[in-house]
Amino acid sequence: MNRSPKRIILTIACILAMPAAFATNGYNSHGIGAKNKAMAGAGMAIPDEAIAIANNPASLTEVGEAFDFGISVFSPKRKYKASESQLNGNFGAFTLGPDSQTSSSNIFFIPDIAGTWKIDDNSGWGFAFYGRGGMNTDWQGGSATFDPDGPGPAGPMTFPGVFGGGTPTGINLSQAILDLSYARKVSDNTSIGIAAVLAFQMFEAKGLGSFAGFTKTFNASGGTVFPSNLTNNGVDTSYGGGLKIGFHTNINESVSIAASYTSTLYMTEFDKYSDLFAQKGGFDIPAVIRAGISFNTGAAKTSFDIEHTFYSNVDAVGNPMANLFSCPAVAGPNGNLENCLGGNKGGGFGWDDVTAFKLGTRWQGNNKMVYRAGYSYTIQPVNNADVTFNILAPGVMEHHFTFGFTKTRDNDSEFSVALMYAPTSTVRAPNAFDTTQSIEISMSQWEVSFSYGW
Repeated sequence: MNRSPKRIILTIACILAMPAAFATNGYNSHGIGAKNKAMAGAGMAIPDEAIAIANNPASLTEVGEAFDFGISVFSPKRKYKASESQLNGNFGAFTLGPDSQTSSSNIFFIPDIAGTWKIDDNSGWGFAFYGRGGMNTDWQGGSATFDPDGPGPAGPMTFPGVFGGGTPTGINLSQAILDLSYARKVSDNTSIGIAAVLAFQMFEAKGLGSFAGFTKTFNASGGTVFPSNLTNNGVDTSYGGGLKIGFHTNINESVSIAASYTSTLYMTEFDKYSDLFAQKGGFDIPAVIRAGISFNTGAAKTSFDIEHTFYSNVDAVGNPMANLFSCPAVAGPNGNLENCLGGNKGGGFGWDDVTAFKLGTRWQGNNKMVYRAGYSYTIQPVNNADVTFNILAPGVMEHHFTFGFTKTRDNDSEFSVALMYAPTSTVRAPNAFDTTQSIEISMSQWEVSFSYGW
């Protein structure tokens, strides 16, 4: 089949243009490619599609020459609830609602494309282009009550928007990643691989103007200069990259193991949001380590994989929101400017690292059919102390259940389908700015993925 360069370029352009809304294992998808997703992200030790090199570049020598493209229809349902408050904006409180909101923008289309080619009998190269992560919320209502002039004569007032900064309120982060991979067999049973990883991000924030007093710009000026790079600045872009290494070993005919490590992807800053994120708009993509083992028992192959993402090493994601309480706006003249939004230690989402445990199986059926199923579990990354800020990014999923199949056609091409359901996961904790009020964030998800390969 013709691997048309025009078709490849068109698919890549679609990936760049489509907003992502992953929020599964933190904000990483539960898998990459329809076959991998049908096993809940397990199976890196039994790669059988070109996109497998996105998990491990050493998969190249196992996959051989292949080409596939796919698309996922992803639907996350995000909600938050703000309870009644005893303070209602008095005594310095920042009270949300009380209200209950469901985020808009609930359907997203996420394409991927990959190809692998042999160089000789022992080596090969390939590329994989895919969306790997992102966060999205779009709150159309809500309100916040607070005292806009602090100790001044005006009392508490109620303003529209989740945080009183107008509607809509929310963020949108899209990430597209290109892996350029090379792998070589170092023995009959073992391969190693390396990939240059290039990344592109788009980000937009709306309705966050009420946080102006917590920015480094505002506090460094003594309250005379309002930040211009905090919110409602349209879409900003960022680019960068890193490296990925991996190995694959067939211990015997029944057991295979594989592992890979993706470095931190060092990205340029979001200049339009340098007053929001720590390090003047820094937003690197965290490092990921993966390992898997697979067992072949005839018609069935069972895999157990582990994936660990180092969210806490990225300041914008890992810094706790409590850092803001050391900003001079709260702590007074003895506060630290670097703890304000946009500072080197600026408050963030407070995410912990995430470790996902994935169990999947595939079995050969009749009539050229292969069936897959899987389950993954992770402890969600949001701490109770950070639940208020994570209304913007409620990445609280823990359980994923998956199923799928592949049908091989007479021309040796194949069509794959994967289904994922993630039941509602909830975090409930006091509002960090009004401890008499509780905030609850929750999410559920479903996804259907399709791929075609040859």
